[in-house]
Amino acid sequence: MSSKLNFVEYGSPKGKTVIYFHGAPGSPEECSIFDEYAKENNVNIVCYDRFASDSSLQNEAYYKKLADVIIDKANGDQVDLIGFSIGCHAAIETSLYLQGRVRNIHLISAAAPLDAAEFLDGMAGKMVFLMAMKYPAIFILLSYWQAILAKALPNVLFKMLFSSAAGEDKALSETSTFRDYMTPLLTRCFSVNVKGYIREIRQYVTPWKESIHKCSVNTQIWHGTSDNWSPISMARYLKESMPASITLNSMEGLSHYTCLYAAVPKICSQLSHT
Repeated sequence: MSSKLNFVEYGSPKGKTVIYFHGAPGSPEECSIFDEYAKENNVNIVCYDRFASDSSLQNEAYYKKLADVIIDKANGDQVDLIGFSIGCHAAIETSLYLQGRVRNIHLISAAAPLDAAEFLDGMAGKMVFLMAMKYPAIFILLSYWQAILAKALPNVLFKMLFSSAAGEDKALSETSTFRDYMTPLLTRCFSVNVKGYIREIRQYVTPWKESIHKCSVNTQIWHGTSDNWSPISMARYLKESMPASITLNSMEGLSHYTCLYAAVPKICSQLSHT
């Protein structure tokens, strides 16, 4: 099987290689916000279009595929991993197949395993995740309906998804800059890669807390205290449960995407010194 998978790059092409795992919904261009800071710190941010990979690849085969393309890209060097939101799940799982090749992991607005604790009641996406767990056929129909909206009425889809924005994300979601940033990401995710999105969500809601206990890479967690998509209790669980050295950076008053924006320059600065 070919190890090729399309990717985007930001920052310095010859800088330290860092692999970014975008959220769900999301797409590779999500990491464009790293570009300026990555250039300043001689970091090369690489994000694979993982939702575009063969949708028949599931679970272990999927994460091994991601590990294979990362190994090819690294060309014998170590890499750092950054995960955002549900992308943190993919980053953790993939790291298990990159033994000895990962320097550090950064988890931003991290979504922890739903089988680990009673997280669902505090999550804005509770109904979507419950559908994916208990009524997968309805979840698939919902995803394809969102794909229709993404093509025909992308602004409506944006408003629906961010109607639950909390903390500083509420003000952020009302800016034209953020809408212009997010709308193409949502459109690409649902209208082009909906099968990959469905796989990602279904694998996220499947029990995976054992993977947390196997992840032995030094990890930094960046999490907003007002996040209602991935509650701060998820970050605390990860800090307590991962076996390696874990640092939790609590971002006061920030939510999901405002935490991402705030963490980017800090992470790039750290990457230039590690």
